[in-house]
Amino acid sequence: MGTESAAVNFSELVNKNKRTLARLQDSPRLLLHRRDGEDLVLTTAARAEQDQTVVSAATRMLVAMARREPGSMELLLDILPDAFPWVRFLPEPDVHAFAVELVDTMRAADSVGNSASVAQLLIAWQHTAEVYSDPELLAAPTRDHSEDYGPVPDPRDVA
Repeated sequence: MGTESAAVNFSELVNKNKRTLARLQDSPRLLLHRRDGEDLVLTTAARAEQDQTVVSAATRMLVAMARREPGSMELLLDILPDAFPWVRFLPEPDVHAFAVELVDTMRAADSVGNSASVAQLLIAWQHTAEVYSDPELLAAPTRDHSEDYGPVPDPRDVA
C-alpha cells in the first residue's frame, strides 16, 4: 500500500468514478484538482477516523505533558524551535504565550473535533514571527503616522 496521495482531475472522478475510487486502495488519499475551485481531498471514512484518532491522541498527550508539572512546560519551550523554527524570531515572553495558547487551543479544538482554530493560531503566530524577523516590518506599527484616515469601517458592514 502506498503512502503518498494520488492526484487526478475532478472530472476523472465524475467520468470514471469506479476506476478513480479504486485508486484509494493504493493511496490513503486522492487529491482532486478542480478547475473552478479549491482542490479537494478524498479519503475513506475509516482513514479519516484513524487520522482524527491519531491527532486527538497526540493532542491529549501534549496537553497532559504540558500541564503535568512546571518542568514539562520548559521542555515544550525547548522543543518548539525544532517543530516551528520561526519561533526563534519571537521575543521570549511571546514564545511562552504561544506555547500556552497552542496547548489550550489544541485541547479545545480536539473537544469539538475541528482543528481549524489550531491552523489559524499557527498561521497568526508565524506571521507575528515574520514581523519580528524584519526590522522594517517591526518598525511600521510604531512609526509616527501624521495622516489620520479616520475610523476604520466594520468589515461586516462592507458589501
